[in-house]
Amino acid sequence: MPKVALAQLAVSADREANRTAALKAVEQAARAGATLIVFPEMGFDPFFPQHRADPRYFDWAEPIPGPTVERLQAAARADRIAIVANLFERAGPGEYYDASPVIDADGRLLGRSRMAHIAEAPYFNEKFYYRPGDGEFAVYDSQAGKLGVAICYDRHYPEQLRILALRGCEILAVPLAAISREQWSMFEMEMQVASFQNQYWSVVVNRVGREDRMEFIGRSFVTDPFGRVVARAADGAPDLLIVDIDIAMIDAARRVIPHFRDRRPELYAPIATPDGSPKGKANS
Repeated sequence: MPKVALAQLAVSADREANRTAALKAVEQAARAGATLIVFPEMGFDPFFPQHRADPRYFDWAEPIPGPTVERLQAAARADRIAIVANLFERAGPGEYYDASPVIDADGRLLGRSRMAHIAEAPYFNEKFYYRPGDGEFAVYDSQAGKLGVAICYDRHYPEQLRILALRGCEILAVPLAAISREQWSMFEMEMQVASFQNQYWSVVVNRVGREDRMEFIGRSFVTDPFGRVVARAADGAPDLLIVDIDIAMIDAARRVIPHFRDRRPELYAPIATPDGSPKGKANS
């Protein structure tokens, strides 16, 4: 039975210290028996999107693979633990993404998922910094199970979450950067519904701590394939939460509530645009 570690970290202005802390969390999680560790959104750097249109932060971006990912690969290999991280990716001249490298327990880089839906809101000035991902919505076959990724704002789009389920996702990793206590109960319910409808595990990992004008609240959590919140991390404090993930529960849920058996994909396509004309087809 996989054990998943939720690395709810506080981030400082010292970027190297943040990476050292992350590597220490990998080691601690592996010692506790975890087979997978998930980090928050932009978990190794101060949350720069709170600063509007400041081109200096592009200097923080790295290729994947690159220096940080290579250090994580070495840690994964040494500690025999899979890793879902999140960082600012430089893919080419003028091409930058919010991206999650997925690393298996032997150190192999299985791939990287890019945030598809880019927010633009107070404190989340992300459209200046990130291009939208191309919607590959990959599922990665790791030692901990079949992993899908939905980065922060992506979790609000049920189309992406269903596509990942249809592609075999067993554990959905959600790297998060969230500050709203007022909306938190809705955020939990949203992932409960996603887990219930898609009948997989969801692992939501938030930042914690004050960074300039923002205070990240933590409260990372896990939902099971029946839509229940089964574990929560600390409110407002760093935490390393270890949770047992029973992959067999997915089959148990689908026997009792056969959402996938009863789907009618032939009724869902073509998708109409607002003017009534067809555009593409739903993923079946």
